[in-house]
Amino acid sequence: MKLSALRPGFRFWLVILLLVLGGGLTLLDPRESNVPDLVPNDKAGEPDYYLVDARLTRFDAQGTPHQRIDTPRLVHTPLDDVTRVDQPDLALIDDSGREWIADADNGELGPDGNPLTLSGDAHLEAPAERWQLDTEVLVYDSDSGHVWSETPAVLRQPPQQMQGERFDAWIHDNTARLTDNVTGHHPPEPQ
Repeated sequence: MKLSALRPGFRFWLVILLLVLGGGLTLLDPRESNVPDLVPNDKAGEPDYYLVDARLTRFDAQGTPHQRIDTPRLVHTPLDDVTRVDQPDLALIDDSGREWIADADNGELGPDGNPLTLSGDAHLEAPAERWQLDTEVLVYDSDSGHVWSETPAVLRQPPQQMQGERFDAWIHDNTARLTDNVTGHHPPEPQ
């Protein structure tokens, strides 16, 4: 028996090389990094749908957009008819077409999409008026255009800053109010 008959041939090594390369490419495949987490399940039940990297636009009765939410994850549970969003970035559009910008750690759209509750470092800005609000929980009723917080809130319109226990704003009327234990810092205007 010849010694060369026992050595693996060219084809054998080619097959081994292809298997190693295929395994390496499988480990490096970037598509695997975008696989969504497991389907959430909690006391609200199993969701009927969830979306990854979603934009939700809501329209009023006249067909005009009045609310836009960008989120890395949106989950709807039919048992309570609540839509939960992670790290929402929002645009609330008032009757004049101005955008009010909001974001938070989490958000919930109630049954039939109202109210919208933002929780965890909730932030609201009125860019046209140059003020911003920071609080822990912020609620928006899209039917009335009322935004409120019953948790301590800090309202800033540089260089001024005020804080209080409750905040209310009516975006269609361009009205805002800070109440209960209100304190503020209003530096004098430079001469």
